Amino acid sequence: MAHLGSRRQRTLALPVGLALTATLGFLPGAAASAAPLDGPAVTAASTATGPKLSYVVNTKGGHGASVKRAIAAAGGTVVHAYDQIGVIVVHSQNPDFGKQIRAARGVASAGATRTAPLTPVGITEEGTTQKLSAAEAAKAEAAAAPGQEPLEANQWDIRAIGADKAAKVNDGSSKVTVGVIDTGVDDTHPDLAPNFSKSQSANCVGGVADSSEGAWRPYTDGSDHGTHVAGTIAAPRNGLGVAGVAPGVKLAGIKVSEPGTSLFFTEAVVCGFVWAAENDIDVTNNSYYVDPWMFNCEDDPDQKALLDALTRATKYAERKGALNVAAAGNSNFDLSADEIVDESSPNDTTPVKRVIDPSECLDVPTQLPGVMTVTATGDKNVKSYYSSYGYGVADVAAPGGDKWQIPATPDANGRVLSTVLNGGYGYKQGTSMATPHVAGVAALLKSAHPKATPAQLQALLKAQADNPGCPTHIYDSAGKWVEATTCEGGENYNGYYGSGVVDALDAVKK
Repeated sequence: MAHLGSRRQRTLALPVGLALTATLGFLPGAAASAAPLDGPAVTAASTATGPKLSYVVNTKGGHGASVKRAIAAAGGTVVHAYDQIGVIVVHSQNPDFGKQIRAARGVASAGATRTAPLTPVGITEEGTTQKLSAAEAAKAEAAAAPGQEPLEANQWDIRAIGADKAAKVNDGSSKVTVGVIDTGVDDTHPDLAPNFSKSQSANCVGGVADSSEGAWRPYTDGSDHGTHVAGTIAAPRNGLGVAGVAPGVKLAGIKVSEPGTSLFFTEAVVCGFVWAAENDIDVTNNSYYVDPWMFNCEDDPDQKALLDALTRATKYAERKGALNVAAAGNSNFDLSADEIVDESSPNDTTPVKRVIDPSECLDVPTQLPGVMTVTATGDKNVKSYYSSYGYGVADVAAPGGDKWQIPATPDANGRVLSTVLNGGYGYKQGTSMATPHVAGVAALLKSAHPKATPAQLQALLKAQADNPGCPTHIYDSAGKWVEATTCEGGENYNGYYGSGVVDALDAVKK
């Protein structure tokens, strides 16, 4: 996920220095493709002096038109209606809008997607990006074996899942597209441009898709997170830089993070999944959790509405043929525990310490029905120190990097090397980095089995994964080799790796 350090760090990746800042107010400004907040006053209610907030209103079947009238009567302005899933994105300045619209006939649930103006936060990567220097690049190129990409000697992660060998059998079909729902993808990067699909890309910030030229790219001052993820999935074998897990498939960028930050709000993420559903995306990569709540509880009316809207969106994408893959998070949480202490929510105002039951208060999108949950491993093939996990929650694992698990590579860097902004390359670690490895293997499976459904792809990923069983020891956050006392299960399934670490070579051979 783009939030790495603490699970709160937004985009479950763990770059070595990725510090994100939020400089905006309640909603994205002109740089985003959001509809304006200054809609016409519909009733007296809309003249209230409360802050302008964004809401999702989830309708019951057949009540869309009446609910839209009720929205206007309560002082709301419809930004976009996703009638195909019964979700309406609304802006309102009425402080009682949520309460009033929940009482309207035909409303299943409704709630605010945020609680206050944005504040500086991080994303789900563990640490910040470590840029590859010219000297390091030259050292890697000198160590490259015949047939390798120039920087591939440093890609221990590609070899760990047999992706280098898989490319010699089947490097993926150009008819398969992976949608990177993230901070934007820089399609001008020379190691991404050959596989990038502009026609399947968009900016969904604000809840309305904008597919104009370049809208999917990161903001000028934006994060390199989505670009790094994209390179791991499908950087082509073109004699430049790095190699992706599935170097023959297509990439689409679906930007959902706010300008100047890496906050991912519900209306944008709903838009992202609907866009993927309706634009022939085969796999979606989700290396983030949806803000402002790390865990969304059904007994809170606002959080329930967010859960409902996101569940409708992910299920719609699945029905349309997309397998949704998501990061488990970087807080080293046991997502199957009876209790978890959440000290980071809401992250757009002052967090309030709360004790939650993760079976009732879900981390989204990773804990939504049908979404594959990915944990992270390092070079020693043991769970990364930061990776969240959980028996019955984890589906599969993949290399996400671990600074304490040092590989025998030219750079001896245990993080994951991939593409970053301005045509460069850099290292990141996090479950955000593990997830694109799984998305890439899923794309290889889809290439080999073009008629496979999302459920069948998920079953194939699990069947072909290699499970090392619970380890005796792992590294902790301080780099100490400690007993692995929190792993439950055996060699067929356990809470650290789910069904196992994905295997790209098996994906193309079986």
